[in-house]
Amino acid sequence: MYTDLLILLFAAVLLVATFRRLGLPVILAYLIAGVLLGPHGLAVITGQSIMQTIAELGIVFLMFSLGLEFSLPKLLAMRRLVLGVGMLQVLLTSLLFFAIGWWWGLGLAQSLVVAGTLALSSTAVVIKQLGEQKQLHTRRAQLGVSVLLFQDLAVVPLLVMIPILAQPEVQGCALAAEIAWATLKGLFALFTLLAVGKWLLPLLFHEVARARSDELFVLSALLVALLAAYMTHSLGLSMALGAFLAGMMLGESHYRHQLEVDIKPFRDVLMGLFFITIGMAMEWELVARAWWQVLICVVLLVLCKSLLVLLAGRLMGERKRDSMAAGIMLSQVGEFGFVLLALALHHGLLDQQLVSLLIGIGIISIAMTPWLVTQAHSLARSLTDPALLTRSEVAQSGLSKNQHVIIAGFGRAGQTCARFLKIEEIPFLALDLDPERVSEAKLAGEQVAFGDASRRDILLAAGLLRARLVIITFDDRKRVEAMLALIRELAGDLKVLVRTRDDSFLEQYKQAGAFEVIPESQEGALMLVSHLLLNCDIPIGRVIRRMELERSSQYRFLHGFYWGDQSASNLEADQLLERLHPLFLHDQAWAVGREVRELPLDEVRIKEVQRGDQSLEPRPELVLAAGDRLILFGTVVAMEQAEQRLLEGR
Repeated sequence: MYTDLLILLFAAVLLVATFRRLGLPVILAYLIAGVLLGPHGLAVITGQSIMQTIAELGIVFLMFSLGLEFSLPKLLAMRRLVLGVGMLQVLLTSLLFFAIGWWWGLGLAQSLVVAGTLALSSTAVVIKQLGEQKQLHTRRAQLGVSVLLFQDLAVVPLLVMIPILAQPEVQGCALAAEIAWATLKGLFALFTLLAVGKWLLPLLFHEVARARSDELFVLSALLVALLAAYMTHSLGLSMALGAFLAGMMLGESHYRHQLEVDIKPFRDVLMGLFFITIGMAMEWELVARAWWQVLICVVLLVLCKSLLVLLAGRLMGERKRDSMAAGIMLSQVGEFGFVLLALALHHGLLDQQLVSLLIGIGIISIAMTPWLVTQAHSLARSLTDPALLTRSEVAQSGLSKNQHVIIAGFGRAGQTCARFLKIEEIPFLALDLDPERVSEAKLAGEQVAFGDASRRDILLAAGLLRARLVIITFDDRKRVEAMLALIRELAGDLKVLVRTRDDSFLEQYKQAGAFEVIPESQEGALMLVSHLLLNCDIPIGRVIRRMELERSSQYRFLHGFYWGDQSASNLEADQLLERLHPLFLHDQAWAVGREVRELPLDEVRIKEVQRGDQSLEPRPELVLAAGDRLILFGTVVAMEQAEQRLLEGR
């Protein structure tokens, strides 16, 4: 037992670290560990019965955590989406896969379990991916979360029914009676636990909290979860059901967040062991032999679930694109599907081969999930929206335009330019690649068309040869350079303004044909300085001259800053950024007594030489003296090399 556990933990640590590095879901690491170490793999693990017991505890704590996260007020607030889109998705998906299972030759009970398994999606993986991409506020994410919430509720009746369906002698009226009896027992457990949660547990946890003992709080939480699981188990129901009800009754208390934090380590470790046992149940050779059937099933699963969520969303009045994106995100098999498979296998409801194939389908679908969530919006856009404006439609928009401004990119900067052009009654045509933005803007009467402004045919269709000016507002270096090259080829005398975030590529853009490059960060700093000087009673004429001088010198005065710990987001970027750095010349410094022109500075420049109270310009003939302080400008690596040469001569 000890050796098995040690091997399991070693494999789990290694695979979890690897999958984290690859950006893949951790669930996959546990499943693969089970496949490798189980009886159908290397057969390293021998004490599977004990592992199975630990895994069942993992299910208990997983369901307890789910109950803690379940919020009745949130359910009521989102009831239209949860009970509308969510219920329709579960019903439609379950009916479809039930019909497929029945047609395939499975029995009533087996078809129901398979349908329930495939109807569920992965709450943990999808929510994590959406959170990392900061998309939880979007409508498609809200649709997905609503469906996941109803799926979590749908797990509960399935947990109740699987032990009943596993009894082959119970058929017809006897089956209906058993389900009714199990429902009554479930309601009894629910009301009993709710009463305990309302009257007894607050008193218990109040006393526990007063003791100010973390160990006592954790032990109390574990005891409550296991007692609730034992209660439903003694009633002939699933232990997971009791854990869920216990979590739900504590979810509305003010101890919820502390309980989530305390239970998380136990849940994660035991849940990992549970998924390892699921992996052990998969006969990988069987899945490998039927690899093309498994891949076809995965493709059909993704397509069917995506289209059914789309159908459910459209029936509830949601936008086509949001519904399709939500469907793509939810097209995998979920962790609770594996819970149902484990329970069905334990009760002998499904055979080993079918469970292996379903696990294989689940593993592949979960592996695809990060990519599907990332690409959901773009895939939904391309699948649900025809080309919003083709080349001919762009030409139609630009046909009547003459001496107009072409705005490439209709984001915030592009829309701001358009508003001021409208005030001055200057005609313009904006091009953008976001179909949603184009649709919204066109409905509001804006002169905007869908098209890639870096393409020759789109530029010509937009009336490039008749335009007075082009302004590029998007910040994509490759597309900007491609567009500048096209404009230089097609209309070499046309003025092109380029808006950038900073002046990193100012020289390159000017050499590529830009008439003027406007870096936002530098212009923002100049605007701030102009307000500062004006409020310091500097004459406005002098302020304007200073700003124009700085622009004409390509913002040279603004180059270089003293950097601190928070100046760059990562080490690689920090090494490449230019900054200012002061260097004091002591008596023995190599550079003392030498002219500036003699200094081996390479890529580093001297911005200023401070000598006592004086600030000297670093002219080539200036002779450096001991006590001088040089203000150097360059990257970290180049600055370190130059500093060594100036002080030591090597």
